[in-house]
Amino acid sequence: MHRWWDRYGFQATVTVAVISIAWLLRQSQTAVLTEAYYFLVSPFQSKQQLILEDRLSNARILELEQQVIELEQENRQFKQLINSDTTKKSSQIIAPIIGRSIQGWWNQVTLGKGSKDGIQPGFIVSGIGGVVGRVIQVTPHTSRVALISDPDSRIGAIVSRNRQLGFIQGKDSQTLVMRFFTKVTDLKPGDAIATSNLSNLYPPGLPIGKVKSVNFDTSSVPEAEVELTAPIDVLEWVVVDPFKPKINLSP
Repeated sequence: MHRWWDRYGFQATVTVAVISIAWLLRQSQTAVLTEAYYFLVSPFQSKQQLILEDRLSNARILELEQQVIELEQENRQFKQLINSDTTKKSSQIIAPIIGRSIQGWWNQVTLGKGSKDGIQPGFIVSGIGGVVGRVIQVTPHTSRVALISDPDSRIGAIVSRNRQLGFIQGKDSQTLVMRFFTKVTDLKPGDAIATSNLSNLYPPGLPIGKVKSVNFDTSSVPEAEVELTAPIDVLEWVVVDPFKPKINLSP
């Protein structure tokens, strides 16, 4: 052992020392490189974080601005409805439209008031400009309304100027078609159309719309295209009037 140490001791000591120094240098270099990495990258990370926060702040501001615009529009329509001739009776109920199907946009809407608020099936629903439909189903807090723009809807109607009678049918749009019971010749664009006494589901005299065009070339009686005076496609608030239909609506 003594002989081995004399021969290899110094070499072994130097080797251990070199390995130890190399290990220490490697650790030091790793720490230095790590610190250098964070020193170089962190400013860019902070900048990206600031950009992200700025985008989120701008998005939130835009969202709040849009909410303000939306509330202003709803308030304007609500005030128009309150100040219109549609709302003149104490028994009327003002209700918001809270539901509408994309597939049945012109067929039905759901109101945010129901039987707890006094609404019953058969009640008449009007918007700014005229009648829009009738209540067909109620829950304690909601009501389902069948719109007059539904193709399945048929309403007895009258030309206010000359008292010519016919019926209105929906067309899934802001325009309806009016078919007459007799050969009418005195009819022109702009004539006002209202509900008639022949309607079982609506009271007479409710404004429906105005004649947009007339087709006198049909085989039997003329047809008139009638544009609704109430903007059914963009309504947000309506007025519900009590009414008892002439026919029994119960199933």
